Amino acid sequence: MDFENYYEITRVADFIHTYNFSRVALQFPDKLLKDSSRVASSLRKKIRHLLEDSNGTPEESRGAAKLYVMADTTYGSCCVDEVGAAHVKADCVIHYGHTCLSPTTTIPAFCVFGKAPIMASNCAESLCNYAAKCGKPVLVLFGLEYAHAMPDIKEALTVEAMKYRDSNSGFEIYYADVTNSIIIPSESLKMENRHLLLTDNQDNNEDFSGKTDIKFRINGLRWSLPEGYSLSDYLLFWIGSDNSAFTNFILTFHSCEIVRYDATEGYLKTDVSQQAKILKHRYFLVEKAKDANMVGILVGTLGVAGYLDMIHQMTELVTKAGKKAYTLVMGKPNPAKLANFPECDVFIYVSCAQTALLDSKEFLAPIITPFEAMIAFNRGSEWTGAYVMEFQDVIASHTVEVKKESEARFSFLQGGYVEDFDLQEGNDDKDTVLSLVNVTEKALQLRNKDTQLFSRRDAKSGAEYFAARSFQGLEIHGSDSFPEPFLIGRRGKASGYEDEQNK
Repeated sequence: MDFENYYEITRVADFIHTYNFSRVALQFPDKLLKDSSRVASSLRKKIRHLLEDSNGTPEESRGAAKLYVMADTTYGSCCVDEVGAAHVKADCVIHYGHTCLSPTTTIPAFCVFGKAPIMASNCAESLCNYAAKCGKPVLVLFGLEYAHAMPDIKEALTVEAMKYRDSNSGFEIYYADVTNSIIIPSESLKMENRHLLLTDNQDNNEDFSGKTDIKFRINGLRWSLPEGYSLSDYLLFWIGSDNSAFTNFILTFHSCEIVRYDATEGYLKTDVSQQAKILKHRYFLVEKAKDANMVGILVGTLGVAGYLDMIHQMTELVTKAGKKAYTLVMGKPNPAKLANFPECDVFIYVSCAQTALLDSKEFLAPIITPFEAMIAFNRGSEWTGAYVMEFQDVIASHTVEVKKESEARFSFLQGGYVEDFDLQEGNDDKDTVLSLVNVTEKALQLRNKDTQLFSRRDAKSGAEYFAARSFQGLEIHGSDSFPEPFLIGRRGKASGYEDEQNK
């Protein structure tokens, strides 16, 4: 392995030098941590050489950026660890290994995807043999670790596809592109749908046949469809491992024909029904969550842009459904941690798309995503078959729903809620209507107080609930006031307890 090429030492050093970062955090997953010291050393040397070339004196290069190695990330290793970077007051993060490319909130990041090996010729041959039988145009997508090999794969596919040009089994091949390896902080993505972007024809360098109207983004990839085409018209060809990125891809585009080329084993897998079964299980969890009374909101990220908005939205959603909700921050969740909250009937996991799906088999209560919570707790919501993983998409859709709801007004003249009720006809009418609405709301609250039809006002918060429960854990106040369990047994050291008789 070419070490400097694999870790992109030159590109990273240029990035740090160009933007004049002074404190840089290097984030490694566990499997790459063994190379961290060597990467830091190589980067330090390269940055000093760049400073010497620009300043001309070795003395001035002593002000090179300080590098800090981060490991054991707070949450998923695919996300930029802004919490860990804040501990060393870093102004930039260099992220190595598998990444979800989720937007950050406060700090820029440069992602080094790595360079997984692949046989381009074998990949091209496998794809063309299957596409010739399928008869659909092909859209090639890939894991980010294979982005470095895409030029070779494109060249091999071009040569291989020429064999079918003159036959009836000819087909067209299109490719997705990497969005960017640099993540720019974004305070709010409420108005951006990161999966399906309905935008103008701008930045259309990747379009297929001129005019395009729909852009897609998922797993750090982007592509466009020609006008008049839908994604189901294409054969989706995924190059990569069966990992969280592929699962995200399967769930989002489960209605399309998908095949996967396993670069490690070197074969094409056409049956992805096993992954598709995940969707049925997720729908089962949604139905089970509808019966929940107490809901825990698990914080699975402290860095992905929009996570606070998502937490507030979930709290509002659960409360409006007449259920109890409280937020839990515990790092990476596991069965032992969540077992401390047996009162929770279901948990909502707010995290990036590639860590959102937790297998609930080992947990006492099911764990669902924000999108699944929207279906479970929104009155009248039905699952249409579409599936959303990015919680930024959920925020965007919720904003549209709130806007629609806010347009409805109660009309006492017409005896119900109407969509286009105009309150601007007169101030007297407006004041009268508002006062009647307020009186009616108070009457409904008093009427339902005893029947508890609307119990959310009387629902206790999570802190109040746990403060009132019988068991709150063991408390050690001092040596003279131990709880009863601590008085059971012997005192002293094993070599000679206090009550042991010397023989």
